This record gives sequence, structure tokens and C-alpha cells, in this order.
Amino acid sequence: MHNFTSHRGLFVGLVTLDLIYLADSPPRNNQKIVATDYTLAAGGPATNGAVTFSYLGNQTQVLGVLGCHPMTQLIRGDLANYQVAIADLQPSIITPPPVSSIIITQSTGERAIVSINAAKTQASIASIPANILQDIDIVLIDGHQMAVSLTIAEMAKAANIPVVMDGGSWKPGFEQVLPFVDYAVCSANFYPPNCNTETEVFSYLSTFEIPHIAITHGEKPITYSSANKIGAVDVPQIQSVDTLGAGDIFHGAFCHYILQASFTDALAQAATIAADSCGFFGTRRWMEVAE
Repeated sequence: MHNFTSHRGLFVGLVTLDLIYLADSPPRNNQKIVATDYTLAAGGPATNGAVTFSYLGNQTQVLGVLGCHPMTQLIRGDLANYQVAIADLQPSIITPPPVSSIIITQSTGERAIVSINAAKTQASIASIPANILQDIDIVLIDGHQMAVSLTIAEMAKAANIPVVMDGGSWKPGFEQVLPFVDYAVCSANFYPPNCNTETEVFSYLSTFEIPHIAITHGEKPITYSSANKIGAVDVPQIQSVDTLGAGDIFHGAFCHYILQASFTDALAQAATIAADSCGFFGTRRWMEVAE
């Protein structure tokens, strides 16, 4: 299916367990609903991005906190299924991994999410494995392990490895990482301090001399600034079944295409993959159908 050169990617950040339900609507108070479908997968921006990058024919590793609680076996099984290696920053912790229960409304693809243990353990930079960047072609950071991400970003910059930032939402500490970022790919919910408009977000990110900046807007065009050009990239229009993880999938696909295409082409090709994923329930089935 894929005849590109295989690349090696490192995805730094959040590893969760996602319990995903498809239903007519989220439950109201005291209401019990029956899901029409259900799936379970590893989640988190870096993790879903890593699975996509691997699916597109690359060698992929996630750097994050997993630990040894029995529930982590479900995460390990899912990632093994998609050939994603795990570099565990805290292999001996016994606390459960962060868990999200997600209810997708069948008619609209909208989602309601309950998360626990979201204020995860921040790992120390001492736990970064030696030679973690050896032979790595691209790094993605999602901001959930900020101290580790900063160190990895500095090391990547020194080794001329491109750094992609998944800016889902602003997280304190991003301002230290931004000087090392080559591609800031943010959502419309990404608002740094004192930024209230998209223009302010672009100018804020530009102060860090980030060469390529893009902001996604769901089904609306992606706005970007690159090589002193500003513009927009259209996104395929599809009937959404489930938008869960679409942004993460977009980032994983972007990491794949940016190693072989221009910035705007990589954005367009990643948007095609992300749109395709929205036609299927859960974060994995779009890959099973395409095989």
C-alpha cells in the first residue's frame, strides 16, 4: 500500500486509554442509555499521531508516561497492533493511566468527554532514554510532558531534526519550547496569553521565528503563514460520523508528508487523511477499512 521511504518519528506527550461509545445522544441526568457501538483504544494527541505516522509506513515511537498498572496492558496491546513502540518515562509507577470516556452523538459526530487523572505525572528529564533521537527524522510534541519536550526539542534542534508542535490548546511552558519549533500546527482553540484573535496568534508565534505556522479550523480552510506568505488550504468536505482524534490524526499524517512535500502540500494531504478518518467511528477504523 505504501511505497515511500520509511522514516522514523518520535512522538512526545500524552498516553491515555480511550473508551469510545456511539449513541443517539449523551445521557441526561438519571438517564441510562445503550450505546450502538463501542471501541477501546490508546489515546492522547502524541499517541494518536504516532499510530497514524506508523500506519503510513514509518517506524514510530511514543515517549510518555505509561507505568505498570494492569490497565496499561490495553494501551500496550493497541499500540503493538499498530507497530508503535513505547519509551516509558516512568515504567514503575502503579497509578492507573489517564482514562477518557467519550460519547459520540451518532447523527452529528459531536463528542462529549469525561476524563480522569488528566493532571498527569510530569516526568523528569532524567528519565529520557539515552540515544532517544538516534536515527530520528522528525519529532512531534503535544505539550503534555513539557519539561521532557523542552529537552527533546533542544536536542532535536541541535541535531537538525525538524520539530512539529501539536498546538491543541495553549499550555504553560510552550513559550520555552517555541524557539525550537519548525512547524507550529495549531487548532483554532490555541490562544497564547493575551491573544484573542487569529491574527494575534500568528504574530505571537512569529516572534519566536517559527518558520511555518498553520491553524486548523475543522471543516473550514487551514490558514497558514510560511516563508513570508500567508494563505489558506482547503479541506475536503465529508459527512462526519465521528471527529474524535481527527486533529491528532492530522498531525501524524502531517509529520509523514512534510518529510516529502512542501508545507502547503503536506497540510493538504494531512487534511485528506484526517477528513477520511471522520467518516468512521472511533480513532482506528478508518485504517482497517482502507487496507
